Amino acid sequence: MADTMPSTGTSAARSVDAAAHALDERLGTTGFARKALRKAFPDQWTFLVGEIAMYSFVILLLTGVYLTLFFKPSMNEVVYNGSYTQLKGVRMSEAYASTLKISFEVRGGLLVRQIHHWATLIFMGAILVHLLRNFFSGAFRKPRELNWLIGITMFILVMLNGLFGYSLPDDLLSGTGIRILEGVTESVPLVGSYLVMFLFGGEFPGTDIIPRLYIVHVLLIPGILAALIPLHAVVLTWRQTHTQFPGKGSTNTTVRGYPFFPVFVAKTTSLFLWVFGVTVLLAAFVQINPVWLFGPYDPGAISSGSQPDWYMGWLEGALRIMPSWEISAWGHTVTLSVLVPALVVPGLLFTGLAAYPFLERWVTGDRQIHHLLDRPRDVPARTGIGMGGVVFYGALWAAGGNDVIADRFDVPLFWTTWFFRFAVVLGPVLAYVVTYRICVGLQHRDLALVEHGLETGVIRQSPEGGFSEVERRLPAEGTAAITDPRPAPAVPLDVPPPSGGVESPRARSRAARMRAALNRRFRADLAAVPEPAPADPALEEGASAETAPASR
Repeated sequence: MADTMPSTGTSAARSVDAAAHALDERLGTTGFARKALRKAFPDQWTFLVGEIAMYSFVILLLTGVYLTLFFKPSMNEVVYNGSYTQLKGVRMSEAYASTLKISFEVRGGLLVRQIHHWATLIFMGAILVHLLRNFFSGAFRKPRELNWLIGITMFILVMLNGLFGYSLPDDLLSGTGIRILEGVTESVPLVGSYLVMFLFGGEFPGTDIIPRLYIVHVLLIPGILAALIPLHAVVLTWRQTHTQFPGKGSTNTTVRGYPFFPVFVAKTTSLFLWVFGVTVLLAAFVQINPVWLFGPYDPGAISSGSQPDWYMGWLEGALRIMPSWEISAWGHTVTLSVLVPALVVPGLLFTGLAAYPFLERWVTGDRQIHHLLDRPRDVPARTGIGMGGVVFYGALWAAGGNDVIADRFDVPLFWTTWFFRFAVVLGPVLAYVVTYRICVGLQHRDLALVEHGLETGVIRQSPEGGFSEVERRLPAEGTAAITDPRPAPAVPLDVPPPSGGVESPRARSRAARMRAALNRRFRADLAAVPEPAPADPALEEGASAETAPASR
């Protein structure tokens, strides 16, 4: 009998099968993989905003590793003798000298630096848009409160890491930012001066701040983010049902979408390539942070029109418009002009964001599980609050450039400062009122679409001489986002009326009365789900039905 040798392909297949079987016996991977590949992902563009943030983080890690090979986080003074002739012979820190070397002497260094910087801006922008999307649609509700808190934590960490990152080159602009950081730290009552000595290793600027910021920037915060991002985007998301907007057959218990493989894999891969491509194009053609033009940091030098990156602009604006208030008592001075805008304002903002899901649940009494999102127009109170926050943030951000605005428009700086002081207070209130009315108007438009159909602009005259506009009935699929059933975002929590002349125990509590009043305000104009219009056979056949309402 002749011996036969198995083919190479058969042997390799058996090896793969054996390895997969061994992993399945130990980890149970087969069942997980089978379920994961079939998991449905909603086909909605806002769902991918978080993916943009995740891919920007990947780009940041890759470019950051490259930059660490050449950057020297040292404040020891050297005399520059590199290829940039404008600064030859100038004394500067090793950090600034190595940044110039990366920009002008390392192959591809300037491009990688700019990719890293642009990826940071895109990362922050994507996080902010993702956060707003989740707020306005109510995606923070049960069972996603933990995911919301993780997102807020990552937003704070990324903002701090961006501040520390652009402070590392030790140029005049970044040194100004560190100087502000020193002033903010020193404004903390009682312990401020001790914190400054601990952080800077002595009097400002010292020699320790750049190495310490470097360790935090490249190890501590990226390590925390590397743990939180998979938890936020993969573990909790895969464990829970994906959120989706009403319509297209979506319900609170089912997800309508495409499977993870191959559809979502193809989409997310192409999105990564787009994010990477756009970042590289921006880095190649749009200059950002040209540190060689600013020169090394000098505590006695200032530059006109200095502006931080956009995500720090709102804190800069808060510092600029805060009045020069201070309190002196018992031998101590509390500088409110620094403490309030730099610590109190961001503290209130981020604490409010973190606490909002629990505050809304207390006001609404809603303890249901929500996998179906709200359209922003359907919950006017929440949307108004969100827009008030956006205007508050935007006014502070614009105030960060009050000197540039005054210069460009040839108006006194005093005027722009006072304008933004009023805008920060009155703008959110006006935004709430306007947004609330817009949401109510959009609800009325939705009801008209369901009851009457879409206006065509065609006017007909009846035999009696009256005129009416022809309206086209929409198919059921076109109004599903309005008529599909969904869980109510709030339940009534009214205080019971007195019974037999005896006041209800709930009515005696001030907190209960306030909760009932807030609950009534929140429920005042919630969208009511209308009954869908009767099905029209003509629409089912693909034709457009036209109806003419009574003459008017």
